[in-house]
Amino acid sequence: MNKLKEDIEIPLESIPENKEKATESAPAAKKVMRFLDGSFMAKENVADMLPFLLFISLIGIFYISIRYYSEKNVFRMNSISNELKELRSEYISTKSELMFKSKQSEVAKAIAETGLKESVVPPKKIVVTNEELNTK
Repeated sequence: MNKLKEDIEIPLESIPENKEKATESAPAAKKVMRFLDGSFMAKENVADMLPFLLFISLIGIFYISIRYYSEKNVFRMNSISNELKELRSEYISTKSELMFKSKQSEVAKAIAETGLKESVVPPKKIVVTNEELNTK
């Protein structure tokens, strides 16, 4: 049982195939750590990295501006959609009010206040023939 426990506690770096993997990932990890703690800026090659850092900064600024622009557009679309709903409901209510007021009985009530009366005699159709038009 102790032997089994010793086998488990063997570091992975001591195995030859894992040593290669550990040495390959170590420089990448060191580069990431140097970037995170900012020590890469103290080296001589900062001038070489400066254009790349400026490029990354510009891309970040561009990304942020696109994000704000899209959020502003979404807000505008929502407000326009709400305004459209309000205008549609106002249109429907105005249309129904107009249809009610244009009924014959409602028009007769409105005209009665002015002293005019509704005609009870049906209208007559006047027919004019071509002969009558030519004689005049």
